[in-house]
Amino acid sequence: MRNIVKASTITFLVASLVGCSASEQSSQQPASTAQSGGAQNQLAARPESAASKAAPRNSMADTAFMKRQGMTRPSGADDMYFQHYGTNPFISTDDDNLSTFAADVDTGSYTLTRSYIQEGSLPPPDAVRVEEFINYFPVSYPAPQQQTFGIQVDGGPSPFGSGYQLVRIGIKGKEISPENRKPAHLVFVIDVSGSMNREDRLELVKKSLRVLVDQLQPADTVGIVVYGTQGRVILDPTSAKNRRTILSAIDELSPEGSTNAEEGLQLGYEMADRSFERGAINRVILCSDGVANVGETEASGILRAIEDYARKEIHLSTFGFGMGNYNDVLMEQLADKGEGQYAYIDSFSEARRVFTEALTGTLQTIARDVKIQVEFDPKAVAHYRLIGYENRDVRDEDFRNDRTDAGEIGSGHNVTALYEVKVREESADKLGDVRIRYHNVSTKKVEEVSRPLQIQSKLSSELQFLAAVAEFAEILRQSAWASEGTTLREVLKLAEASATGEQQLEFVRLVKDSLAIRGN
Repeated sequence: MRNIVKASTITFLVASLVGCSASEQSSQQPASTAQSGGAQNQLAARPESAASKAAPRNSMADTAFMKRQGMTRPSGADDMYFQHYGTNPFISTDDDNLSTFAADVDTGSYTLTRSYIQEGSLPPPDAVRVEEFINYFPVSYPAPQQQTFGIQVDGGPSPFGSGYQLVRIGIKGKEISPENRKPAHLVFVIDVSGSMNREDRLELVKKSLRVLVDQLQPADTVGIVVYGTQGRVILDPTSAKNRRTILSAIDELSPEGSTNAEEGLQLGYEMADRSFERGAINRVILCSDGVANVGETEASGILRAIEDYARKEIHLSTFGFGMGNYNDVLMEQLADKGEGQYAYIDSFSEARRVFTEALTGTLQTIARDVKIQVEFDPKAVAHYRLIGYENRDVRDEDFRNDRTDAGEIGSGHNVTALYEVKVREESADKLGDVRIRYHNVSTKKVEEVSRPLQIQSKLSSELQFLAAVAEFAEILRQSAWASEGTTLREVLKLAEASATGEQQLEFVRLVKDSLAIRGN
């Protein structure tokens, strides 16, 4: 089986929830000292076997716990917490021809990295999760008309790995129009501690929630819980028809005290449980910088509760705010445990994107425990590497174990996974098969679909752009598998040639800014 670094998630989250103390009243901006990930420092060539593997970096943390968990705080930052999940190696198909992982639609790593670059520094390598860069960008997969998912497979010669093929597996969830969305019963759990006073982050939370409320329908309800030193209810579940009442409660939020995240989440879940409606959307939405320093010191109970509530169809989505003291790991993994989405909101434009353009997908889940398995034909493929998804690894034998937790996909969501493969013969017509297995939320049944794995003689323009995005992330995270000799200038050249639309052109500007920061 693959030798992929895994995190001790529950232990890590327990300590994160109560032990990551922020400088609550500090307003000083941290100066990032993240080092650039130039390809000249990488391995000289791609490996030819599964024996090669990038070793985890030494933790930069200043506590024994953080060192044990592989959690890093970059030098010069107040309290910025990230985790190194390892780097997927190349795998020989003679050793293991199955690659299995959970679907992921989170995007927090990309927008967090964007914030670093826009503030004039490169992100810490551990802040970069390649799949969240790739999945940030809209793609043109056709929406399925009858089935829950459509599958697209394509590929061609890699623009960065000479002699290798780049293979894309794309999944598109069925689309549900806003007017056909289920009623939503939302409970906002909002961090109003002193740390949320920095950089106007609480003000951005309020603006973001106003955007969300403006998209709600009369059958929806909103409740609000806040937490500082203590958690408290400030708005019982209220019909979206009473928009002014909801907005007034949001407008009155102000920073106060320490950070008792455990009590805030507990109150939020209790409210969601009381207003639960079977067949509707029942969701807790956490808005926070992820830092906590007051509450239960043995917080494993809240993690078990999050999983228990998720099984009862009360899900948790997390939206992160702020730089300088921010816990990326906690926010991402809480959403994972709560079967929801994690996004990082770095601007009002990002809030508009998440809460307007993608709201139905953010709220309404169409499939749970979505797992993807690729079976490579050893006669056609010598070895392969999944780019990213290190913390979404699933054991091959658990693909059809329907009790195994995996990813959740919302209405209209896209999931993209990229593989680098070395084929045995350039003329190989079929490289293997891809399978998707999931719980259909509508039918309550487990379904499985498959499609042959095939490539073409050249990459589409869309896939060329995603290749540039993936290589950019690989360089930033100092991956040992960043292509030999690849530079950010080569990434920029490909991105400029293939980028279309506002978001892709913004990526081009980020690459240019990264070059300026590095000074080459």
